[in-house]
Amino acid sequence: MAALSDRLDRVVGKKSADALAAAFKLETAGDLLRHYPRRYAERGQLTDIAGLEVGEHVTVMAKVVSVNKRQMKTKRGTLIEVSLTDGKRSLDCAFFNQPWHMDKLKPGISALFAGKVTAFRQKLQLANPDYQLLDGDAETGAVEEFAGGLIPVYPASAKIQSWQIAQCVRQTLDMLDEIEDPFPDELRLKLGLVEYDTAVRAIHRPAEWADLEIARTRLKWDEALAVQLALAQRRKASAARPAPACPPKHGGILDAFDKRLPFTLTKGQVEVGAAVAEDLAGEHPMNRLLQGEVGSGKTIVALRAMLQVVDSGRQAALLAPTEVLASQHARSLSDMLGDLGQAGELGAAENATRVTLLTGSLSAPQRKQAMLDAVSGAAGIVVGTHALIQDKVSFADLGFVVVDEQHRFGVEQRDALRARAGENVSPHVLVMTATPIPRTVAMTVYGDLETSSLRELPAGRSPISTNVVPVSEKPAWLDRVWQRVREEVAKGHQAYVVCPRIGDEDSPDSPDSPSGGDDGRRPPLAVADVAPMLAEGPLAGLRVGILHGRLATDEKDRVMRAFAAAEIDVLVATTVVEVGVNVPNATAMVIMDADRFGMSQLHQLRGRVGRGSAPGLCLLVTEAIGGTSTRERLDAVAATLDGFELARQDLELRREGDILGATQSGSRSGLKMLSLLRDEDVIANARAVAQALVADDPDLRAFPGLAGMVGQLVDDERAEYLEKA
Repeated sequence: MAALSDRLDRVVGKKSADALAAAFKLETAGDLLRHYPRRYAERGQLTDIAGLEVGEHVTVMAKVVSVNKRQMKTKRGTLIEVSLTDGKRSLDCAFFNQPWHMDKLKPGISALFAGKVTAFRQKLQLANPDYQLLDGDAETGAVEEFAGGLIPVYPASAKIQSWQIAQCVRQTLDMLDEIEDPFPDELRLKLGLVEYDTAVRAIHRPAEWADLEIARTRLKWDEALAVQLALAQRRKASAARPAPACPPKHGGILDAFDKRLPFTLTKGQVEVGAAVAEDLAGEHPMNRLLQGEVGSGKTIVALRAMLQVVDSGRQAALLAPTEVLASQHARSLSDMLGDLGQAGELGAAENATRVTLLTGSLSAPQRKQAMLDAVSGAAGIVVGTHALIQDKVSFADLGFVVVDEQHRFGVEQRDALRARAGENVSPHVLVMTATPIPRTVAMTVYGDLETSSLRELPAGRSPISTNVVPVSEKPAWLDRVWQRVREEVAKGHQAYVVCPRIGDEDSPDSPDSPSGGDDGRRPPLAVADVAPMLAEGPLAGLRVGILHGRLATDEKDRVMRAFAAAEIDVLVATTVVEVGVNVPNATAMVIMDADRFGMSQLHQLRGRVGRGSAPGLCLLVTEAIGGTSTRERLDAVAATLDGFELARQDLELRREGDILGATQSGSRSGLKMLSLLRDEDVIANARAVAQALVADDPDLRAFPGLAGMVGQLVDDERAEYLEKA
């Protein structure tokens, strides 16, 4: 017999264990049994071909329509061409120099086909796929794993196919002792859940759909409760360290600033500002997530909060993910404050403070002065990158931390910045994002934070039209793209061209690059290649500049100042322009290889245009084939400017295992069963149960099964990701 902790080589043999470890990092029997089927194929029901992705390893159930054999013209040998169907669309298979497939794949036969999806002549194709026949005798047809009506389809890879994983699972379940239930019986019965052992066996080998749903409900609760218990424990621990009270001060710098505002705050800004002000006035550490549309005015909310803290005699820090954004923030805050931000200078206003920029690439004298401003308290507001959280940086009295675009920071960085406030004291924290977050994600990933939203855009924002440019189908449209850029420049406006990569030297998965990995596609387009091509070709005669994360700080700042001053017509850049960049005269954005970016990232990028009186234009250039989910994502971005709706669709279209930082490819932890889109009730109920359990027993000493479940499903790395803010 076997246990969940047993190594897989002792359960399924070394060859299979090595393949599972190499493909999915599965090491134990428990790891394998948490590698749940991605979906279930019902015998006789074919897989939709429309949702397949180029570069993806897939397993599909399809019917053979035709089989042809022909000689290859450019290479010696034969080519077997197999046409498959799901009843609606077709999918081609190509076998090179493997004529024996003619004897097995006959028209009308159904089979499971597995392989990497490629594109050939604008059609989806599987090259040399593996397959498992579902018709025929016991030797050539379906084996015992598929004897039932429901066939589990597992996340698979070229190293090990879905039906091979099914064999390993069956072997493991046959050897496994009854699995101990981590839920206490009283809680399990109260929630109406089946035993854990029953659920695990049913999820892999369901007799019917009803068994499957009962098993899913139980396993969703395990994941939801594990996450919510971890969050409840962290909320309780963070509340143990008091924060400095920063009550509003009548007649202070905040009042002076409000009197000078040249515009009226939106209703949302007023409401969120009041909630933040109330939090700051107390000793309970504020931990608030402020999400809002691109251009919804989050910065003004943060600045007013920082001024309230300055009024109380303490300091505020604003942490930005890049030096470009940090410099933009420092310049923007100084511009908004005017003489209220010029303390120590001639002509400074009464109650004035100082805004200091501290980044890693400042000159030695500049850095020394910035650090002196922070430690002496001369700077009421310190803006910087991760350089702010180095041990050598100290504050006189840090009371408030604002983290912009929080998803770019690790929990270690956040904790280090909090420690700058002093021993046994925790500063108030406001984290901001322009990526709207669905409520269930907020409860799950940011469950230790209060959430506020800004949905209303300030008056004066211009509309943005977005269009998909499918260059693989309409190559001539790319010429029209550059004509449109020229037309905007001719009107006196400016444009961005965004590329996924800096150049050949940078890593495909560097911060400037949203796409990487060996998916069979060409490398993403790079700034270093596209900029000269445009300057010498379709945009010849225009002033073309470049901006990316590898430029020196002074050079990045010079480029941004030149673009803001309209001395550059077209800025070719990476995603360093994604957030915080504000050039109202820029009206057009061309995003190259738009399919390499996420939906929310595309929404943020296009928010850089339409910031002035002229309408904005965003063109999404892609080689993605029509009918794939990649094109669906781009079409969705083009169809709406509602970031909250896009966030919902993004969650619906992508693999939800990625939400906790783990892919669905079998990493030991992460959400494998729980849907953050559809399981709001389970998440909310688990949150309430977890809160009650942790309130009475913070370390879960009375519930060792639950404590162990938290450790299994939310390991240390994932727990840190959950707390990230």
